[in-house]
Amino acid sequence: MNPKKILIIQTAFLGDVILCTPLLKAVRKKYPSGEIFFLVIPQTAGLLQNNPHINQVMIYDKKGKDRGFLNYVKLVRKIRAENFDMAFLPHRSFRSSLLAYLSGIPRRIGFNKNSASFLLTEKIRYVQNMPEVKRNLVLVEDKFSSDNDFLPELFPSGSDFKYVEDLFKLWDIGGSNKIVVIAPGSVWETKRWLPERFGEAADLIIDKLKAKVVFLGGKDDFELCLKISENMKNKSFVAAGKTSPLQSAALLSKCKVVLSNDTAPMHMGVAMRTPVVAIFGSTVPGFGFAPTGDRDVIIQKEVYCRPCGIHGKRKCPEKHFRCMKDISTEEIMEAISRMV
Repeated sequence: MNPKKILIIQTAFLGDVILCTPLLKAVRKKYPSGEIFFLVIPQTAGLLQNNPHINQVMIYDKKGKDRGFLNYVKLVRKIRAENFDMAFLPHRSFRSSLLAYLSGIPRRIGFNKNSASFLLTEKIRYVQNMPEVKRNLVLVEDKFSSDNDFLPELFPSGSDFKYVEDLFKLWDIGGSNKIVVIAPGSVWETKRWLPERFGEAADLIIDKLKAKVVFLGGKDDFELCLKISENMKNKSFVAAGKTSPLQSAALLSKCKVVLSNDTAPMHMGVAMRTPVVAIFGSTVPGFGFAPTGDRDVIIQKEVYCRPCGIHGKRKCPEKHFRCMKDISTEEIMEAISRMV
């Protein structure tokens, strides 16, 4: 019996939601007549706008208005009232699994590595050395139809593209200009390549490749991007904190390549089919969160202490930070030059 209502729960970060879009597409393909709801946090909800595979986005503001026991109970009641037949839980958190269980959803499908796997009705084996997009798809199907199904997708609106066009006009960036986007930020310090080297690379991109450089990121990345830009000898542009997630995706679609740490803009670039040069420091591609486009390049150094954690660290535990310091500006430029 096909489910009438399906809930996907992913309340982690921007990148995690982007990597769930192939799962969403697969669920729609398998259950074309079902209503699909997607539960996310407020910061990531905008990513799902205009997605043709989804019926409704639900918000779980776990650090805001839904914080605390009583508000959690209210959310449970809200979800229970929807009478979902099935839930997919790619997010392996206790809270997400408990939410699906208390909401009375009869089929709860997630990974056996879920911290509350005993609350699931169907446990799927979590494969460590597999791209996250493929790993999520295993929740729905055993066989994959094509490589294209593995790629995430985002759907900026006409107004998102118009916003980017207006931004480019303000900066005097024309249609004939080559654009390189640089995303130097990350929540975790050990996932950031050195700011001064981002600046060096940006200057070389402008001088040698005759391209325009735009720094991209969230509001928290603005100061970092501005500092890098101000310390450059050439003029660059800072879009960090000035674009919504889908406006950022629209901007990335206009550029030749994106240079990014292991963070959300890297996944946005893949979703918009823009080549990515991804820098990995304390984390490793083996965790499954590397870019999966056929033109994407990963830059990393094999250091004895890598990885030091799945999310990185605030400071290098070994105090040498070789995983990032050993990555030179020259090898980054070599990769970007091939793409531009």
